[in-house]
Amino acid sequence: MNAATAEVVALFNTNPDMLDIVRLGLEKAGFIAVVGHVHDIRTGALDLGPFIEQHHPKVIVYDLVMPYDRNWEFMKHVRENPIMNGRQFVITTPNQRAAQAVVGRDEQVHEVVSDEDVDAIILAVREAFKARPTR
Repeated sequence: MNAATAEVVALFNTNPDMLDIVRLGLEKAGFIAVVGHVHDIRTGALDLGPFIEQHHPKVIVYDLVMPYDRNWEFMKHVRENPIMNGRQFVITTPNQRAAQAVVGRDEQVHEVVSDEDVDAIILAVREAFKARPTR
């Protein structure tokens, strides 16, 4: 896959090291990965609308961290933004069991704690690209 045909994935995370691990894995798999920090979205330092319009990612890999309930509500707020219409979300977390308890059974959550977990994220991203828009 070359740059002209590569699929764009946006990564939103709070941990710079995990951002790098997942970004490098996705790029190695042929995706174009653009990154943003969840904190920057929350504070307005990253203006989500222009970021999404500039990069046009079809898939968003969003990392859910503690406190899970508050961050789940914020992620739902991000996902409900009209700019996200037609985009698929892959949810990652450092603690799958705790995050899954908050998000419920209707959402799939992928645990990422090391570079060994990136293959599962790549597979989930590939599946998300095949999915039909839900909105």
